[in-house]
Amino acid sequence: MERIIKIHIEKLPEDLYLATSDDVQGLVAQGRTVTEALEIARDVCRKLLEAQSGNANM
Repeated sequence: MERIIKIHIEKLPEDLYLATSDDVQGLVAQGRTVTEALEIARDVCRKLLEAQSGNANM
Protein backbone atom coordinates (compact mmCIF):
# COMPACT_ATOMS: atom_id res chain seq x y z
CA MET A 1 0.00 0.00 0.00
CA GLU A 2 1.31 3.43 -0.93
CA ARG A 3 0.65 6.49 1.14
CA ILE A 4 1.40 10.16 0.56
CA ILE A 5 3.20 11.78 3.48
CA LYS A 6 3.99 15.48 3.65
CA ILE A 7 7.64 16.07 4.50
CA HIS A 8 9.08 19.35 5.78
CA ILE A 9 12.72 20.03 4.84
CA GLU A 10 14.74 22.54 6.82
CA LYS A 11 18.30 23.61 6.07
CA LEU A 12 20.39 23.54 9.23
CA PRO A 13 23.32 25.89 9.93
CA GLU A 14 25.74 22.93 9.71
CA ASP A 15 24.96 22.59 5.95
CA LEU A 16 22.72 19.62 6.66
CA TYR A 17 19.04 19.12 5.86
CA LEU A 18 16.46 18.01 8.39
CA ALA A 19 13.33 16.16 7.25
CA THR A 20 10.31 15.93 9.56
CA SER A 21 6.62 15.23 9.14
CA ASP A 22 3.46 16.05 11.04
CA ASP A 23 1.82 13.07 9.28
CA VAL A 24 4.05 10.41 10.91
CA GLN A 25 4.86 10.79 14.60
CA GLY A 26 8.58 10.38 15.29
CA LEU A 27 9.76 10.92 11.71
CA VAL A 28 13.08 12.77 11.82
CA ALA A 29 15.83 12.31 9.24
CA GLN A 30 19.00 14.21 8.43
CA GLY A 31 21.10 14.27 5.27
CA ARG A 32 23.88 16.16 3.53
CA THR A 33 21.56 16.96 0.61
CA VAL A 34 17.80 17.34 0.22
CA THR A 35 17.74 14.11 -1.79
CA GLU A 36 19.65 12.19 0.88
CA ALA A 37 17.38 13.54 3.65
CA LEU A 38 14.29 12.47 1.66
CA GLU A 39 15.68 8.99 0.99
CA ILE A 40 16.47 8.50 4.67
CA ALA A 41 13.06 9.92 5.65
CA ARG A 42 11.35 7.42 3.29
CA ASP A 43 13.14 4.50 4.97
CA VAL A 44 12.44 5.79 8.48
CA CYS A 45 8.80 6.41 7.59
CA ARG A 46 8.40 2.88 6.24
CA LYS A 47 9.86 1.39 9.43
CA LEU A 48 7.73 3.60 11.70
CA LEU A 49 4.54 2.70 9.85
CA GLU A 50 5.42 -1.01 9.93
CA ALA A 51 6.04 -0.78 13.67
CA GLN A 52 2.74 1.02 14.23
CA SER A 53 0.77 -1.53 12.21
CA GLY A 54 2.55 -4.36 14.04
CA ASN A 55 1.53 -2.89 17.39
CA ALA A 56 -2.09 -2.57 16.24
CA ASN A 57 -2.23 -6.31 15.58
CA MET A 58 -1.24 -7.23 19.15
